[in-house]
Amino acid sequence: MENSKYIKIGLIGLGTVGSGVYKTLQNSDLVKITKIAVKNINKPRNIEGLDKSILTDNPYDVVNSDVDIVAELIGGIEPAYDLIKTAIANGKHIVTANKELLAKHGEELFNFAEEHNKVILYEAAIAGGIPIIMPIKTILAGNKIKRVEAILNGTTNYILTKMDADGASYEDVLKEAQELGYAEADPTGDVEGFDAAYKITTLATLAFRQRIKLENVYREGITKVRAEDMKAANDLGYKIKLIASASMTDDGKADVRVHPMLVSKKSTLAHIDYVTNAVSLEGHPVGSVTLSGPGAGEFPTASSVVGDILAIASELGKNDYILPMMRCNHHKTAETIDMKDTENKYYLSLNAKNKLGVIGNIGKICEDNGISLSSIVQRGLRDNNTADITVITELCKEKDMQNAISQFKTSEYINNVNSLIRVQI
Repeated sequence: MENSKYIKIGLIGLGTVGSGVYKTLQNSDLVKITKIAVKNINKPRNIEGLDKSILTDNPYDVVNSDVDIVAELIGGIEPAYDLIKTAIANGKHIVTANKELLAKHGEELFNFAEEHNKVILYEAAIAGGIPIIMPIKTILAGNKIKRVEAILNGTTNYILTKMDADGASYEDVLKEAQELGYAEADPTGDVEGFDAAYKITTLATLAFRQRIKLENVYREGITKVRAEDMKAANDLGYKIKLIASASMTDDGKADVRVHPMLVSKKSTLAHIDYVTNAVSLEGHPVGSVTLSGPGAGEFPTASSVVGDILAIASELGKNDYILPMMRCNHHKTAETIDMKDTENKYYLSLNAKNKLGVIGNIGKICEDNGISLSSIVQRGLRDNNTADITVITELCKEKDMQNAISQFKTSEYINNVNSLIRVQI
């Protein structure tokens, strides 16, 4: 094969995803990986036929080389941010799987790429192997997307599914997930919702064609979800999932957030289990569409990275302005609604004293805060003569609900506010 016949690819990172990309492209006739940056050149790798001579432990060797496309697969902000900017300045197109970098610095990077007439593709950064960016940018481009609801983190979905299936506590399932390699030793990024928040920031920006700022995305993780909440949700016809959602209010504000949610068992997302991810879009004229599949892993994520690499490779040399549909073409920042002003339905679990007037007290506090109740159920007496009471509300404002919670905490009838989880509307 002559050099002129293939397009040269540089990889930054040869971890799980990088290895999958290398293996997938190993025998490609169109592209060839000619430079790879790794942390440790001598580390043994499970890759047959890996040419050690193309490895370097200096990532700047990749971005300063003669490659045409750089795939950044190391994650994090630095050195990824500077490496991508250097690569663009050196005339390279970019493929990245870096959701945190896009959520925090996407605007600067896309503008910088446009100034240099280069593209940044990032299919792998949102939902691993699920194709979602390209469909929104191309086949769904004629839609006005009103709402996105998604399960974007496999670790949290695995934990919640296992809690549901086994009736186990969050702590026990987390420990098991760590032993199986589904959860990191420090699981904060996943279980506190950071990972999903990064992803929904970029996904909402795409869906609404307006920039969403990460600091305006409400985030709440799964660490407070209890086995008892799982059982109560099931009895009421729901499953509990960590949902990343984005919608536009009637007055044109973006409502973008990540938090646990009671999802109706009739909904597709209620049945997305274990490490599977899914994205549901609601738009006009398409109606509702759900894409589901593996949100992480060596080959699923590599599938998206390789798709982006080949999309760029197939255009190179054909015209001077490649992939116009895939470029970032929105520059307006969305106005966002403050979480306290949002309207939600709520599931509330209270531990109350077993005495006359409890239900009346709960009803009165809710009434004083303009909250209507859809259902209220006492879930058996405990040995200590207290009872857990489960409440589902009608639609009400977040700030009114938080006021009510403050009053429950000081009520003589209530021992403890066990849980407050929003309910899918």
